[in-house]
Amino acid sequence: MINLDAYFDRIGYAGERTATLDTLRAIVVRHTEAIAFENLDPLRGQPVHLDPTSLERKLVTERRGGYCFEQNLLLRHVLEVLGFPVIGLAARVLWNAPDNASLPRTHMALHLEVGGTIYIVDVGFGGLTPTAPLRLEPGIEQATPHEPFRLVESSREFTLQAKIAGGWKSLYRFDLQPQLLADYEVINWYLSNHPSSRFVTNLIAARPTRDRRYALFNNQLNVYRLDGTSERHHLASVSEIRAALEKHFLIQPPVGPQLDAMLERMLAGH
Repeated sequence: MINLDAYFDRIGYAGERTATLDTLRAIVVRHTEAIAFENLDPLRGQPVHLDPTSLERKLVTERRGGYCFEQNLLLRHVLEVLGFPVIGLAARVLWNAPDNASLPRTHMALHLEVGGTIYIVDVGFGGLTPTAPLRLEPGIEQATPHEPFRLVESSREFTLQAKIAGGWKSLYRFDLQPQLLADYEVINWYLSNHPSSRFVTNLIAARPTRDRRYALFNNQLNVYRLDGTSERHHLASVSEIRAALEKHFLIQPPVGPQLDAMLERMLAGH
């Protein structure tokens, strides 16, 4: 069972431990701000484990981050201990994909009911992770601490969209079929091992704060502020990348030659 005290200390939450919407909202925003999206383990050839003990050790005790399966499975365990009825979902990522692409279900989100209302929760979509629960109510703009989001329904499927620079951009498409851990294990293996997986070939990290989002892709660090301004920084060395991971993403990068060697090869290719 997840150690709630350790998890809440990790995300800086000291509120009620009841299955209410206020509790859910507070946990979601604090989780996203404290536990970064990152793929350091696939990048350095290390396995990604999805069992509760491994998730807690990595994301809580070791103060690392993770990608969607790790983030949302950890949160699911926490929410179930608090008494929320949670179902795991699977989604096809549309962000940066061609319009006519046939895509597998490589993303995880959560479905839960609070006070008779169904919400979608997702703390693991990288640079555009929703920082608040979203009502499963298509066609309405929903505010979050960051971008507005909406759901569009078609043929019993829902497309999650974010409002960026005044326009709606599709993030992923999902239905309400419950998923088992075994379903996630299969695609998790692919994402963390296959040589064509972007998580194996690129460094990716993302974290929101109260007034901005940080995004790292290989050695390019981008800062997107809520006022519409942005910055781009070119990181020229392994030490600069490690410093950025610690400062902006609150990650304690693993020590040892594997990660540094991979970062060196990445820098040489850029």
